[in-house]
Amino acid sequence: MAQRRVGYFVGSLSSTSINRTLSRALIRVAPPALEFTEIPIGSLPLYSPDFDADYPPEALALKAAIAESDAVLFVTPEYNRSIPGALKNAIDWASRPWGQNSFDHIPAAVIGASIGSIGTAVAQQSLRGVLSFCNARQMTAPEAYIHFSDDVFSSDGEVKVESTATFLREYMSEFHDHIERVLTVLPRS
Repeated sequence: MAQRRVGYFVGSLSSTSINRTLSRALIRVAPPALEFTEIPIGSLPLYSPDFDADYPPEALALKAAIAESDAVLFVTPEYNRSIPGALKNAIDWASRPWGQNSFDHIPAAVIGASIGSIGTAVAQQSLRGVLSFCNARQMTAPEAYIHFSDDVFSSDGEVKVESTATFLREYMSEFHDHIERVLTVLPRS
């Protein structure tokens, strides 16, 4: 089985992000055929079409990191019933200039954690709409709205509750299968 490179985005810029903790947990339980690299978004300037003819180095690095990935994973919090501005900004940079969309046909998955009881359900729906427009090939099931608690996750990403670990393991296994299916039909160039 081929080793697959997954670039992952943590939607929060917070140094204490629970979604960063969730990303560590996902990497721990993922199939060994998946290799993960975080795609940083914190140093990107705000996107403007004025840059389309001359992208800044941070945006070029973002597009290069996506190009080097076989798939992308979005691990995002919910801000005001949507996605964080920093994540939307990164997507805007990566999908532009027109005709140079880095997300075109890339296998993608969306997950997120919140201390609230509905996880990040509304943010994920918002993100899915954006990714649909960007023509990303999204894994639509299983959905994963993670209720975060220190009783379930340690700061290094250890999952302390076996039922949660099993769910996340199955989610990542499904993501691996999704990547293989998409890349069989639409290989990355």
